Amino acid sequence: MWRGGYAREGGYGGAGPPPDAVPQCVRDLARGARQAESGLMTSSDNPAPTPQPDRPKYDDRSYRSMAGIVTGVLLLALSLWLGGDAVLRGSGRTPWLTLAGLLAALPLLAAFTIRPAVYAGEDRLRIRNPFRTITVPWAAVEHLRAGYSTEVFAGGNQYQMWAVPVSLRARKRVARQAARSATETSRKYSGTGAQDGPVRAWSDQVVDELRELAETNATRPGAQGEVSVRWAYEVIAPIVTGVIVLAVLIAIG
Repeated sequence: MWRGGYAREGGYGGAGPPPDAVPQCVRDLARGARQAESGLMTSSDNPAPTPQPDRPKYDDRSYRSMAGIVTGVLLLALSLWLGGDAVLRGSGRTPWLTLAGLLAALPLLAAFTIRPAVYAGEDRLRIRNPFRTITVPWAAVEHLRAGYSTEVFAGGNQYQMWAVPVSLRARKRVARQAARSATETSRKYSGTGAQDGPVRAWSDQVVDELRELAETNATRPGAQGEVSVRWAYEVIAPIVTGVIVLAVLIAIG
């Protein structure tokens, strides 16, 4: 039985067997265990970074005239009622003339009452007017104003926002309310009923919000670009078709 170790300098000294006496497979297992332990210590010392959640995306703000929508729905319902009665009970050319008239009138009514809308997102302003859709990146917005109508200046051109009409009556009513509030000095000192800022008409409030969005988002990479204008052929085509058919029916007598 082997006892002790090597006696010469640089040899193995100790109670265990010399390195050559240990099988290669055992040495490989020991080396793998040391590497695994070292890897665990390194991963615990430097934990992987926690992934940051993506920035939440919000839907575009939409601005529409409720009075225009209600008026449009009522006019469309009235037109369909009268036109349907003429088609069902009319004689001769009356049903055909009525159908041609409805084909031209219904899209026209919807275009000026229900279709107009303004959508404001993080990168651009989209204006849907009766016959056109204008897309304006925030960086291209030059000026926004609410005079006798709400308008945006971009790319050297002026575009009206049909969905945000200006009501002079609403402005006068707001001015009267502001004047009455200014005379109530008791509210000013007591703090009851005090307001954080001046009351504005709806159209003026919308323009203020759009100005703030333009100033805040103008530097975003997605807010760069040129103004684009697209004609609403889905509205124009049936109107033109209805007018042509109506003119032909009237011409042939």
